[in-house]
Order: sequence, then C-alpha cells, then structure tokens
Amino acid sequence: MVPLFTNTPKKLGYSGGIQMTEPKTEGRSLSEEELQDLVSSSDAGARNPVGHVGTFLAIVAIVWSVFQVVLASPLANYILPGSVINNSRQIHLAFAIFLAFMAYPALKSSPRNYIPIQDWIMAGVGAFIALYGYFFYQKIVNSGGLADNMDKWFALAGLVLLFEAARRALGPAMAIIATIFLLYVFFGSSTVVPDVIRWGGASLKKAMSHMWITSEGVFGIALGVSTKFVFLFVLFGALLDKAGAGNYFIKMAFGALGHLKGGPAKAAVVGSAATGLISGSSIANVVTTGTFTIPLMKRVGFTSEQGGAVEVASSVNGQIMPPVMGAAAFLMVEYVGISYVEVITHAFLPASISYIALVYIVHLEAVKRNMPVLGDRVVSMGKTIGGMAAFFVGFAALCYGVQFPIKAITSVLPASGLILSALVFLTYTALLYLAAQVPDLEPDDPHAKEVKLPVVGEIYKSGLYYLLPIIVLVYFLMIEQKSPGLSAFWATSLLFVILLTQRPLKAIFRGESDTIERFKDGIVDLLQGLVDGARNMIGIGLATATAGVIVGTVTLTGVGQVMADLVEFLSGGNLILMLVMVGLLSLVLGMGLPTTANYIVVSSLMAGVVVELGAQSGLIVPLIAVHLFVFYFGIMADVTPPVGLASFAAAAVSGGDAIKTGFTAFFYSLRTVALPFVFIFNTDLLLIDVTWLQGTLVFVMSSIAILVFTAGTMGYFITKSRIYESVALILIAFSLFRPDFFLDRIQPPFQAVQPTALVEAVDAATAGSELRIVLNGPDFDTGELKDTTLVLAIDDTPAGARMDALGLLTMVEDGKLLVEEPLFGTPFATTLQGYDFYADDYVTVKEVKAPTDQMPKELLFIPGLLLLGLIFFLQKARASQKGAPA
Repeated sequence: MVPLFTNTPKKLGYSGGIQMTEPKTEGRSLSEEELQDLVSSSDAGARNPVGHVGTFLAIVAIVWSVFQVVLASPLANYILPGSVINNSRQIHLAFAIFLAFMAYPALKSSPRNYIPIQDWIMAGVGAFIALYGYFFYQKIVNSGGLADNMDKWFALAGLVLLFEAARRALGPAMAIIATIFLLYVFFGSSTVVPDVIRWGGASLKKAMSHMWITSEGVFGIALGVSTKFVFLFVLFGALLDKAGAGNYFIKMAFGALGHLKGGPAKAAVVGSAATGLISGSSIANVVTTGTFTIPLMKRVGFTSEQGGAVEVASSVNGQIMPPVMGAAAFLMVEYVGISYVEVITHAFLPASISYIALVYIVHLEAVKRNMPVLGDRVVSMGKTIGGMAAFFVGFAALCYGVQFPIKAITSVLPASGLILSALVFLTYTALLYLAAQVPDLEPDDPHAKEVKLPVVGEIYKSGLYYLLPIIVLVYFLMIEQKSPGLSAFWATSLLFVILLTQRPLKAIFRGESDTIERFKDGIVDLLQGLVDGARNMIGIGLATATAGVIVGTVTLTGVGQVMADLVEFLSGGNLILMLVMVGLLSLVLGMGLPTTANYIVVSSLMAGVVVELGAQSGLIVPLIAVHLFVFYFGIMADVTPPVGLASFAAAAVSGGDAIKTGFTAFFYSLRTVALPFVFIFNTDLLLIDVTWLQGTLVFVMSSIAILVFTAGTMGYFITKSRIYESVALILIAFSLFRPDFFLDRIQPPFQAVQPTALVEAVDAATAGSELRIVLNGPDFDTGELKDTTLVLAIDDTPAGARMDALGLLTMVEDGKLLVEEPLFGTPFATTLQGYDFYADDYVTVKEVKAPTDQMPKELLFIPGLLLLGLIFFLQKARASQKGAPA
C-alpha cells in the first residue's frame, strides 16, 4: 500500500493559503514532479513523513475527515455527545493546528521526510489548548465566562501557537497582520497610534477572554463556517477528483472545443470552470489543467505568457463559479444573513458572463493571429455552441425535473428514503455499466508529435456517473433547499460508494478476475481522498481562526466605525472613489493573505462602510453586492504582479516570464475588475428583485455587453478596431450594463415632495411602489450631522396605518418633520441605530422622493444596439476589403 500521508498527483481542494517560493523557471517548464511539489507545498504542506509516523498522521487526517462527515450527518445528535457538537469548532481547530505542525516545516532548511521533536511538542500543546474550551467547559460556565489567570495564560499560549501554525501554512503576512491587530488591542491608547484610531486599550485578561474564551474571536463565525460547511465541500472536491472526474472534465472540454480556432485555450477556460467544482485553489487548478492545456496552446500559436495567462484567468475565476464557489461564499451566508442558495443565485450571472467573455477573449486572440486549428476534425461553431447549450440546459432540467418523481414516491411510500437510495444506486450502476463498455480515460501527452483530440461521442459514457454526486448536491441545495453542510454530506456519501465500488464493478462488468484487488484499490482511493481532504483543509481552518483575531479586534475596539469615518474623509464621500479604495485594499492584502482571510478582513472592515456611505449618497447598496465586490477583488490578488501566485504557477508550467504572465492575465481579467463596479450600481446583474422574464433579458443583454466590452479592450471586433471604434464599443457596453444611467439624466426617477407631507405621500402611494427619504441627524458616536437614505417599500397595508407598519414615528415641529427612535424589532430599528435621537439636534426628514412615471430603462438598449450594428457593418466591410479573417 502506498503511504497515505504523502502528496499525491493532482492535489486539489480549497486552498487555505500559500507558502510558496517563486519558482525559478529560467525559461524552461518545470517537470511534473517539480510542479506537484509546487502545488503540494502551497496547498497541503511540503512534508512527507514515511513509515509509522506517516501512517499515524494519515490516520489523524482520516479521523478528522470522518468526524466532519459524521458532524454534518442527520444522525449527528444521536452519534456524537452534545459536548462534542457544542465544541466542534474547538475540535476542528485542534486537528488543523496539529496537522499544520506535522505537514508544514518551520523553515526552508527544516527536514521534509521526518518530524523534529519540537514540532511534535508544539502540535500536541497547540491541539490541547485549542480544546481548552472543551476540557474546561464546566469551569468556564461556572465562572460566568469571566477569564481567570489560568484562562489568560492558556489563551496567550494558544494565540502564539496559532500564529506560528498560520505562519507555516499561510506565510508570514497572515500572522504579522493578526499580530498588529492584537497589539492595537493592547496599545490602542499609545501616542504612537494615530489620533483617528486611538482607543482606551484593553487588559491582557480581557483581550485573551475576548479572543479565545468567547465566540467573538478565534472561535467566531468564520471558524464556525469552516467547521459546518467548508470542510464537507473541500472533501467533496478531493473525493470527486480521486474518483477521476478531473481528467474526465478536461477530456470532455477538449473533445467539445479543441478542434476550434484557439481550441486549446477555449478548452482550458471550460475545463477550468468544470474543475472549479473540485478545486477552490487557483494554483492547484492552474497546475492540474495547465500541464495539459498550456503546451497545446503554445502549439497553435499562443506565446508562453499568453498560454499561462489564459490558464490563470480561467482558473482564478473558478472560485466565483456556482454551485461550488470558494470558501468565502459560505462566509457570506453568515455575514450577510441569507441562504447559500441566494448567494449562488446572486453570483451566477456575473460568473457566467465572465467565463463567456474569457472564451471570447481567446477567440479574438486566435483570430487576430490567424492561428491554425488543432487536429483534422471539422465541426461548425454553431453546432458546438448548440451542443454545449443543450448539455447545460439538459443538466439544469434534470436537476429540476428529478423532484417530481421523487415527490411522487415520497407521497405514497413510507420507506421512501431507502427506495430513493436504491434508485440512485441503480442509476449509478447502469451508468457505470455504460462506462465499463469503453476504455478508461488515460491522461494524454500534450508534447506528443501528433495530438489526437478526444471525440465527445466516444468518451462521454466513461464518466457520466461523475455527474450523479453533482446532481445530488445541486438537488439538495437548490430544490430541497437544505443547508450546504447537509447537501454536501449526501453528495459526499455517494462519492464514498463510488470510490469503493467503481473499480470492482467495472471489473465485474468487463469479465475480469481481479475483483478483490480492485476493491482493495477502491479502499485505498477512499482513504487517500479522506487524507487529501483533511490536508487541503489545514490552511482554511487556520485562516478562518487567525482572521477571527482581526474580527475580534474590530468588535472589541470599535475600529470599524473609525474606518468608516476615515474612508469617508479620504474619498470625500465619493462612492466610486471609495469602491476603488476598497478594491485596492483587497488587492494589497491579497498579496500576503489567502482569499478566505482577505475576504474576512476586508468585508469586516469595509462592507458596512460602503453600505452606510452609499446610503448617505442616496444609493441603496445591497449588502450581498458589497460582499461579492470584496470577494472578486480578493481573488484578483492571485493574478496581480508582483505576488500573483497563480501567475507564477502558470509561468512554471509554460516556461514563460512570471511577471509578463501576471500582467497579461490581469489584462485578460479586466472584465472581472469591471463587473463588481457594474453590479454595485445595477443590482439586476445579481438577479435581485427581478422576474424570470426580466432575468432572461438581463442575462442576454449583459452577455452582449461583456462581449462588446471585451472587443473594445482587445482592440478587435470583426477586424482590428480603430481607436474611436474601441472607445465606442466600451461606451456601448456601458450603456447596455447601465441603461438607467442615461435614462435618469433624461427623465429623473424621483420627484421631490415636501418633507412635512411624508405621511400623505406614503398613504397615497400604490402598493408595490417605493419612496425614498433622506434623514439628517446627529451621529451617535461623533455628534456630527449626517445623512442617510431609506427606501420605504409600500405594501397593501391600508392607508393611515402604513407609517406604523414601517415603524417610523414622526411629528411636525416648526415646519420640520422630526423622527423619533424606531421601536425595537421594526424594519428600520437596526438601520437607524447609528443616530442619537436624544441629542440637542433632532433627527429630521430632509428630503422625500416619490417615484415618477419613468419609461422602461430597457428602451435605452435600442440606441446602443443600433450603434453596435453600425460598427459591425463598418468593420465587416473593412475586413472584406482587406481579406482579413473574420
């Protein structure tokens, strides 16, 4: 049996962080072994102990995975003691810390094939202190949560060991930033601290209690999400890859797109999107798909830097593609207070059109250079697009339609759960029988003299059963609307069955005699998948725990409100400038922090600030839009030089220049930079408050817009664009993304109403309409007067009772409409808690805006499309004259 704790090929899983030196490619491509070492050292730890130690650590990793699966199961309350369930975050972190000291060496010069005694000591002590809340639970309860000296010193030691584990697994930046925030807790009153963020400081006992004993710091929301949701999805990806799905997805992508102009690059985009189901690590995605796609891209005419950049852009975008997004998506569920279904619904359209644009980018690059096609098979573009569209529509219809027979079965049969499980297994067996009729897919050699592209019609049978766990996951998430953890549990359980049985069942169907050996191989695959899942979770567990220190600092010191004032001052209250600052902050922090930690830090500091300052500017920004904005810019840090690690990984594969690869990848990712600004101002793109018909129109028009934007930035549409044509294309894209921008200047959306007539305006408004009011009053902390905008959604409450239903109590005095403090539990109680309703200055209604009969903004699509048509015909004529490829 192979050692289970060694790093295996194609290491996939959500990357909790990076500790990777920049590969010195020196114009050459790294070998497969060197690439594997690059990925493993960044995602799962570079240490590979052997013998009894390796076996012991593999067992620890397997126990962690099994514990998380049991914890997510419907039977958790029957299997696990209540004390274990209540302290699951502590147990989760104990495993992460222990395995971090085992898998990640302290220094570059530290041994890789055995574990020094000091690492054993730190691992054991760190795990014990992580479990402090579990072992001393009764003591903490009896003390009323007040820390004593024992708690204080244990907590301090725990933070030191946590920071050291984070330094090893995530690099020094995470530990340094967390240390700076912790020092701010202690020395916030020092004269060294700028006046604007100075505070009274906290004692060591109070700080340690807040950070380690309560759920405000290390054991806060972020670590809870890692425990409840993220681990199961990481394990799902590791097991799906171990089953062979990654190679199948790549083969299918090349079979569908490889024969087109720029086919290898298009296949890389689609393959990376599919591999995103398995890997939330952009580095692992780059190396996994890039080792095959980049050499083929170079073969048809892409430079080393362009091939690497295409792979980087498509792999990084894998983290924003539903239904399995990066770990930060699960944090949004807790931070924004919406379901995971809503998160992926809001994220779906921007992610989809981003990938559509990337396919178009590589198509334009191929057309500009008149690149040859790969292979001799000829299939029209229309047939290819039609086939892919039919597949995705069919897959979605299957996921949706399967609910009807399931509901029919559950409504008439008592033991429906067992019957449904049997039907799933029979379906799996039937699909596996189809797969056994064709040869198993073997990885191709991209450096071979002749490349034979796979034919979809010949290979699709070999892996159809890989779609079953994905269908189960999507069904429970989207149709049954179960929790992400429970949905991933059922999908992961099916993968357990697949890994154990696919090899022996195929042997039986093929009439082979080595069934027992195949079953043993299946057991090894399952165990290795459990180990891989645990190792890939080390970084995320540490990232969420360490980021909890930063979040705890914000809640303890109130620095978040100070940041709001600082950002408002620096931006001059300009929302666009403020969003640029937030984006830059995400990029800068992303140079040292993993995506998950970056998202936690920036969203904790800035999300509320953007919403608040947007309201002061009269723009209602949904909280999910701000969180997605931060998320998008956080993943861009993997692209952007000088630290973009995904770009360095791609350069290691291609043999190109890492910095040039990074800049090219950033250029290809301009659409990922632009989209967050678009959906902040046009929330239709996030499918917020739109009907199915409106959503379809938004999808079509935003797809056209992103393609036009791409053509404008690439300087090529039908033929090479002139400067004024590129400018016009970008303006057209803007008009299609934001038709309301021009309409609001032609026909204002609101008309002013006298503030004292607010009650009458609310009573006169039709149900379903919205009024906007601007309040002005003293800030609770500073006493300075500030504005904020409220949206009053009018329902069918009878006139005369609407203001009470909204929870707004008003009175007219000296010609002003005064607002009293909202009652607890009313719609605006939380929104207005930043006002001081008992100060000398009153909170007043400054403006009332009632909606006008504005024409539909969709009419503004027409001028943009007409101008697009004009440019199309001009370029078509020019291309015909020059004989340019079109």
